[in-house]
Amino acid sequence: MTLDAPALSRALEKTPGASAEGLAQVHSLLCRREAPAFQRAAKDSGASGDELLVACTQERRLFLELNEQTEGAASIEERPIHFVNIRETGGWSRDGRQATPKIAALIAAAQLPAAAPVATVSYRSAGRVLVLGAADAAEHAAALLADALDVSVLIERAGGALAQAHTHAVHSGRLQRLNGWLGAFEAHWESGNPIDLDLCTRCNACIDACPEGAIDFSYQVDLSACKSHRDCVRVCDAAGAIDFQRPPQAVSETFDLVLDLRAAPAFTMHQPPQGYFHAGGDERGLMKAVLALRELSGEFDKPKFFNYQQRLCAHTRNEQIGCTACIDVCSTRAIRGDASLKGKARGKGHAAGPVTGGVIVEPHLCVGCGACSTVCPSGAMSFAYPGTVDQGRRLRTMLTAYGHAGGRDAALLLHSQGAGVRMVDDLGRAARTDSQYHGLPARVLPVAVWHTASVGIDLWLAAIAQGASQVWVLLTEEEAPEYRQALSDQMAVAQAVLTGLGYGGAHFRLLDARDARDLAALDAALRAPAAATVARPAAFAAQADKRATLELALDHLLALAPAAPEQIALPAAGAPFGSLVIDTHKCTMCLSCVGACPVSALADNAERPQLRFIEKNCVQCGLCAVTCPEDAITLQPRLWLADGGKARKATRVLHEVEPFLCIRCSKPFGTLRGIESMMGKLAGHAMFQGTAAERLKMCTDCRVIDMYSNPSEVRITDL
Repeated sequence: MTLDAPALSRALEKTPGASAEGLAQVHSLLCRREAPAFQRAAKDSGASGDELLVACTQERRLFLELNEQTEGAASIEERPIHFVNIRETGGWSRDGRQATPKIAALIAAAQLPAAAPVATVSYRSAGRVLVLGAADAAEHAAALLADALDVSVLIERAGGALAQAHTHAVHSGRLQRLNGWLGAFEAHWESGNPIDLDLCTRCNACIDACPEGAIDFSYQVDLSACKSHRDCVRVCDAAGAIDFQRPPQAVSETFDLVLDLRAAPAFTMHQPPQGYFHAGGDERGLMKAVLALRELSGEFDKPKFFNYQQRLCAHTRNEQIGCTACIDVCSTRAIRGDASLKGKARGKGHAAGPVTGGVIVEPHLCVGCGACSTVCPSGAMSFAYPGTVDQGRRLRTMLTAYGHAGGRDAALLLHSQGAGVRMVDDLGRAARTDSQYHGLPARVLPVAVWHTASVGIDLWLAAIAQGASQVWVLLTEEEAPEYRQALSDQMAVAQAVLTGLGYGGAHFRLLDARDARDLAALDAALRAPAAATVARPAAFAAQADKRATLELALDHLLALAPAAPEQIALPAAGAPFGSLVIDTHKCTMCLSCVGACPVSALADNAERPQLRFIEKNCVQCGLCAVTCPEDAITLQPRLWLADGGKARKATRVLHEVEPFLCIRCSKPFGTLRGIESMMGKLAGHAMFQGTAAERLKMCTDCRVIDMYSNPSEVRITDL
């Protein structure tokens, strides 16, 4: 492939955080013929303390071994070696000669410091594994695992054969419930078979004695074939393992691992808990699971992928459910509503404030897809591996280096570090050897992320504001259906914003490529025409606060927009912006919606009955609508751009009514509509007639004075 070292150097010199040192000399066969050049660089790096970057990933193992063998080179613990692939992703394409800006972007991103470390989640496994399935299959699997793990078998029905020797625990019964994760599974089953496998000596006398053949070498009675001769009970007298009168026994045990050989898995979610393997009747799947299980004894750590701020959560207030986006999208069922917080105030200093709730995320079940952070409208849930600040810095660095090198119309291709990387590499190699493939175009910048669902609308729009033409997300077999729909909904919102602002073209797209058979379609999709870009790339940095990043991106896009509409209608699904429509004929100004709003978008006025609103703060969670006792509130997803976008940041009055004046002292209290509504509802009540009804029209102070002035007329209801 062609490399223009001077052009790369010039681009990197202009990119903050990147270095052009060492690019004056380019090595074409560094991994083999010119390996000594790497050793010299490793030695120089060890002496200077500088980090080393190798633009080759194929021979990563070789370079690491060479580093260990080079005298004077620092260990990778002292000085990490960074690797970046510029061959399949840049040079191996029909656009290889025009790929210099892309290669500059890849090198600049690879030089960024590692993201800040995150907290970890620990698992502890003593190697106790439960094998679920028919006797034959379970015994076969147990034999493969017995030398490495403590095996227990649970068979649910008669049939097959158990081993004669008692080499491991064997149970019988129907599994009622299985929950947990690696190191902490709880299995609950009900044992109703007459033969107790703990007591059974497997002498086979019962098999010989049964005239119906209802007992086989699984040592279970087929009750549908049994005619109640009970010859089996007679021959088992010494062991006493058979008892037809024994009531069903409920059994619960804990295990560290589970191997499920049944046709239907115990967990139906897209991503089952770690430590659970479903092989069904697939022999290849069984061997893969066995190899993985044998390695799962000991202590294991994984990153805690998420950060959650309950104070920002729009899930529930005052026992009313609003936003459920994170719960709905989670493919591991790691997120649930936190009912335990209902009935608790906000905390110190908020004893009289709104009753709040939130969600609970079980970190042991979370696999780090990040989809919860993508769909969260308020930013209460954020992805931490890496966080948005680090991820945003990476995207901005790539776009900056690409622009400095003369690149135009950059398309960011977000893909996973697993299957996504393999698809991109396969396409690059195909383009190298097969003329029907084009390979990654020069304007397509591949960005490997932990999971494609972890990057959402805030970073997408920020990238467009920073000069990108498009953001594409490559989906593989790793993505759950929930993620695909969530990403599609978010892209529809982002595209509506850009289209409304007059930026022509399709800026966002999901590219689906499950395996190598989809390479041709992927190759064609990557050659889609560019969309309109901003006239001047933004220089802002992505913020930790999702809403703050969105506001920065929107402000820049609006300032340079070809069109200036009053408002942009947004799709209802996943819209993080919008207004409220108040039915003034229904609203009584009870202000329950103000107490329900988790983001202070709604507020009252201490001076007069007003419902005030700051549209910028609204996350369209719907808590106000479900809380309103009069059903007077409707959500209106939109982006309001009046007065250059300033109007949505200002406080405006949604509804205002005349106050009701106390009939005794004329002090304003309540609202006319509210008092009239209350009087109408209580008009037929026996306890609110005459003077009691009149007191409903008085303020609190006058009501007390009137009660003491006319003690003979005071009712229990007044007290």
